[in-house]
Amino acid sequence: MIQVEHLSKNFGDLVVLRDINLEISKGQVISIIGPSGTGKSTLLRCLNLLEEPSGGKIFIDDIDILAKDTDVPKIRQRMGMVFQSFNLFNHLSVMDNLTIGQVKLLGRAPAEAERRAAQLLKLVGLAEKAHSFADELSGGQKQRVAIARCLSMDPEIILFDEPTSALDPTMVSEVLAVIRRLAREGMTMAIVTHEMDFARDVSNRVLYMDEGLIYEDGPPQQIFENPQREKTKTFIYRIRNFIYHIDSPDYDLYAMNAEIEQFCEKHVLSKSRINDVLLITEELLMLYMATASVFDVYLTLAYSEKRDNIEIIFETAGERGNFLDAVDRNEIAVKIIMNLTEHLTYEYVNERNRLRMFLKEDRAREKNNAG
Repeated sequence: MIQVEHLSKNFGDLVVLRDINLEISKGQVISIIGPSGTGKSTLLRCLNLLEEPSGGKIFIDDIDILAKDTDVPKIRQRMGMVFQSFNLFNHLSVMDNLTIGQVKLLGRAPAEAERRAAQLLKLVGLAEKAHSFADELSGGQKQRVAIARCLSMDPEIILFDEPTSALDPTMVSEVLAVIRRLAREGMTMAIVTHEMDFARDVSNRVLYMDEGLIYEDGPPQQIFENPQREKTKTFIYRIRNFIYHIDSPDYDLYAMNAEIEQFCEKHVLSKSRINDVLLITEELLMLYMATASVFDVYLTLAYSEKRDNIEIIFETAGERGNFLDAVDRNEIAVKIIMNLTEHLTYEYVNERNRLRMFLKEDRAREKNNAG
């Protein structure tokens, strides 16, 4: 139904969207996720021409909606949009909010428009609020009315721009339930959302956007369980990074340890896990110093809030080679590293050696589980 080719959008010198290519088929539900400020809402607003693209093409059923002779209002009637701020007419009743567009734009008779409005209010669970005013409704009720109003125009596609972001947590579920019902009934939808579990459950496809690009596109199972690209992993697993650069063998161990402890304590890691991280990094540096001719190390700690695990990445300059291979595996330092970590891997990337390992489960927790 929708085909986007090389879409771009600039606001002055600010590039918001760059080279967006996208296809949405009839009946698909696509969730668009990613950090704030990466162009997700702007993409939706370009699709229905609330924002005029700076470049590229958009086709709706093979109609170029950016062509000069395109009937844009007619195209917009096929594509409804639900905003995060509801955009209801507060001086009108709920019923009038749902009938005014039908009468003025679709040319329906008032009685027919009211029948359709009553059906839709029942669908979203608000039949009893037909004669209430918008100011008398809760946030969740307002958003359900906004969805019903959108549906009253018989759209073929609905764009949702963060439909739950302005709601209290207690009201989110009632709005998501309505969207789930529309998905089951085959409505074509594109949804910008921060509700990850919802996006996983309701979508056929998930787009992860970053820096104005569709950075990764795939089925929900791939995006949420096995993302292929680093920024997607960081976002999905809520990874927080600590990076420390060491460029001299005379580095300040105490200053580095203090920063590591501060990072770990910020994420409420146990004392035993903090001690394990400090011990591993110290032993790695000691072994590296014994073999290195060039001292250039980036130490990264990547803590995943979702998985509650810590990845230690030890990246060094120099010729290809795992420095641990040059060390006697019976050395105490090597045994300590092997005992406290798992899934240790080596790779050579961009002329740098990279050791990756995961800290084993909290020893205090293991002890409790064993007990």
